[in-house]
Amino acid sequence: MKYLPCFTLAAIGAATVLLSQCVPYASSGSSASGTQYLAGYGDPTGLPVSSGTPVYQPQGYWDGDGVTGSAKIRIVRAEQKAYFYKGGTLVGVSPISSGDSAHTTPAGRYKVTQKNIDHESSLYGVIKNRATDETVNSNADIRLHKPGPGEYFKHAPMPHFMRFNYGIGMHAGFLPGYPASHGCVRMPAKMAEKFFDNAKLGTPVVVE
Repeated sequence: MKYLPCFTLAAIGAATVLLSQCVPYASSGSSASGTQYLAGYGDPTGLPVSSGTPVYQPQGYWDGDGVTGSAKIRIVRAEQKAYFYKGGTLVGVSPISSGDSAHTTPAGRYKVTQKNIDHESSLYGVIKNRATDETVNSNADIRLHKPGPGEYFKHAPMPHFMRFNYGIGMHAGFLPGYPASHGCVRMPAKMAEKFFDNAKLGTPVVVE
């Protein structure tokens, strides 16, 4: 089943680098930098996880079901796009949010080394009040911030995670329309799922 394709295949072939999102990016007028936001869940205002994913998320395009050939993923940071190929044929395009200026996503040639459908960050997350479940620190680094009495550390979720460069991988998350992660490559949930399902360990990943 295709996921609400917003681009035609012809349009992709004619102007791949000019593909744009179908709906506008979410905008809050805020430059929020909390880990809850950077990790890709909640929204820039630091709303709790239970608030869910913001409504206005950019979409992608997938037409790779039934297509054969060796998989390859190409991530173009300047375009904030990820491209999925099978046997040299472009079958998927996803908007992304790569690392911000302080946590870059390094260019290079890599391979998928781990796949985890329910991955969580080992370092980043939020500290919450155990009784009320309210967030008391939305920019928590487990190396620097410890929960106080009556608090707990909730690790940032990274669904459909595919590691390709040590601590860096692709996963589902919030896309604000610009590089905003801690180095990982965030995608819309359905595109992260498609990339995850169609890539295997050893799949080449090129970051430009």
